[in-house]
Amino acid sequence: MSSLESRLMSVIRDVPDFPKPGIVFKDITPVLARPDLMNDVTAHFVSRYAGKVDAVVGMESRGFIFGTPIALALGAAFVPARKPGKLPYERISEEYDLEYGTARLDMHIDAIAPGQRVLIVDDLIATGGTALATAKLVERLGGTVVAMAFVIELAFLPGRAAVAPHVVDSIVRY
Repeated sequence: MSSLESRLMSVIRDVPDFPKPGIVFKDITPVLARPDLMNDVTAHFVSRYAGKVDAVVGMESRGFIFGTPIALALGAAFVPARKPGKLPYERISEEYDLEYGTARLDMHIDAIAPGQRVLIVDDLIATGGTALATAKLVERLGGTVVAMAFVIELAFLPGRAAVAPHVVDSIVRY
């Protein structure tokens, strides 16, 4: 276990029965309260993807929190993948299954240029539905998904297999 992984695990909080009974939610808000951890998470992914991506896509909403500083540090564009009704310009959409329901993501039609290399970032991968929907949006716009980066991976769920053959890069695995 890396030092960063153990430091993250020491502050990530389990919230039982959220958002519904039987789910143990991994709460990253204590990580957000620690600038040292936020800097180290950013540096971790920047060291892996420097010079390899043109854009970072973050999924609403926690993907925005981690994706934006990574994009800035990489000198890459940041692209939001948003919930329905949040984007003002022409958009494409992708529906997907969550571990506790269904949802949809939208992206502006000009958010990714053909041929752009993209890093997808979110706080957590569980069943992979959100990440796979985001990859489909990127690919429909002509981008190439270089990797998917997550602070947390719930390895007991099928997220990694669901997004294959995309590369999954996670710091903490439960």
